[in-house]
Amino acid sequence: MTVPYFWQYIPLLLQVLAAFGLGIGMAVASYFIGRHRNTITKLDTYECGIQSVGDARGRFSVRFYMVAMLFILFDVEVVFMMPWAVIYRDLPNLPGVSRFFGFWEMLVYLGFVAVGLFYIVKKGILNWSNDKGDL
Repeated sequence: MTVPYFWQYIPLLLQVLAAFGLGIGMAVASYFIGRHRNTITKLDTYECGIQSVGDARGRFSVRFYMVAMLFILFDVEVVFMMPWAVIYRDLPNLPGVSRFFGFWEMLVYLGFVAVGLFYIVKKGILNWSNDKGDL
């Protein structure tokens, strides 16, 4: 007797249903159990204990976005370096690969990253002491 193909997905379906059921159950339980007292103080805007002054749509320095993009850039660098570090000792055993191929390959890659980091430092993106809001 063969088992239909659909039956192989039953455990996955049960897990997804349990996850959604748990999330919905917690939201419903917090609605019924929690206190609902809306006071003026509770509904007032709160920003680190300081009263809000001015418009919330002010201009931000572009440096915030540059630092975020740099974080992503160097995070991707680590993503490329990690698999290389894991298989580095096995690289000479691969057919058609010279003994120091992986080493020189990573040196070239790190050279490109170092040139990028040098450019970032020379451009002054990481220098926040004289931030005027522009680069």
